[in-house]
Amino acid sequence: MSKKRLVALFATVAVAATLFAGCSKTEAPKTDANKPSTTKSSVKIGLSTDEGGLNDKSFNQAADTGIKKAQTEFGFDYKPIESKVKEDYENNLDALVGNGSNLVVGVGFQMETAIENIAKKYPDKNFALIDSGAFEDPTAKDPKQLKNVHSYLFKSEEGSFLMGVIAGKMTKSNKIGFIGGKDFALINSFEAGFAAGVKAVNPTAAADLMSRKTVKYADSFGDSAKGKELAKALINDGCDVIYHAAGGVGEGMFQAIKEAKDGGKNVWGIGVDMDQAATLPQYANYILSSCIKRVDTATYEAAKAVVNGTFKGGEIQSLGLKEDGVGIAPTSSKNVPKDVLDLVTKYQDAIKAGKITVPGKNEDVKNFTAPTV
Repeated sequence: MSKKRLVALFATVAVAATLFAGCSKTEAPKTDANKPSTTKSSVKIGLSTDEGGLNDKSFNQAADTGIKKAQTEFGFDYKPIESKVKEDYENNLDALVGNGSNLVVGVGFQMETAIENIAKKYPDKNFALIDSGAFEDPTAKDPKQLKNVHSYLFKSEEGSFLMGVIAGKMTKSNKIGFIGGKDFALINSFEAGFAAGVKAVNPTAAADLMSRKTVKYADSFGDSAKGKELAKALINDGCDVIYHAAGGVGEGMFQAIKEAKDGGKNVWGIGVDMDQAATLPQYANYILSSCIKRVDTATYEAAKAVVNGTFKGGEIQSLGLKEDGVGIAPTSSKNVPKDVLDLVTKYQDAIKAGKITVPGKNEDVKNFTAPTV
């Protein structure tokens, strides 16, 4: 064999060895846990907000957060639509179905009629409704629920009761206010539970809440200017703790409280749905606590079920303190003394154990008496 042929042969063997060595040492690509899954799901999920919009720092934002968490894990397509007025609801839901969504989520009890109409129109599509049992009283023995709708209810009165305990213990003026979004049964449950909590620890301070003297409704879930106006009226009336269940309206309430507190008044606010000292950090020094409503957990579980093929329509799921569906904000220890939080824990445990049934209607608060904890 010639010298040239030997050199060529050795070169070929060397290249092949290099290639095989490279294959044996191939490293798995690095992934970023914060990015959506690279294993793309074929599922599409859509969400329509109520009039509060996606960035209300409250209810709608919590729903959006839950689906985005699921999207990060499962990599599906997600399309949210913001409703500006009630007339948008049905059109937005219809548009999401038209976009090919395997699950359409309607956020808020105001979406009930729209969800009912669209779910009947598309019986082969899946729907989730947040904060409404839909279509019949869920306390009935045999509530009729559309077979393609899964409803998530929250025992808002239980979480609000804990906020009432805090307010009743923290007030100095014995005047406490409440601001609601719309004067409907669902928001009334926040009001009733809050008043019951105040009554349990400070009956004197509960009197104006029960008579609704210090209760205001904005007739909106997005008008922050109205929230500021109502809060200023309550502060001028002597209220030094105000709780809201009004979505984006609450930001205006916090603005009024900040101005009053910066002006020398000892005034506090209590938030709702999310930990608002975290979602609205500019007001963290003015917020005692927030009633957490785990809407994000509900939307996450609904999205996950659709991806896994386990979604079940025709069901109404009710979530309270025992089910970890409502609770108290983690940041509460910043502005609420430990002895008050310890008392809150005692009431929370009593509710979970069934020793206290929190009223969800205003007319039931008058006859409510909390046992000693």
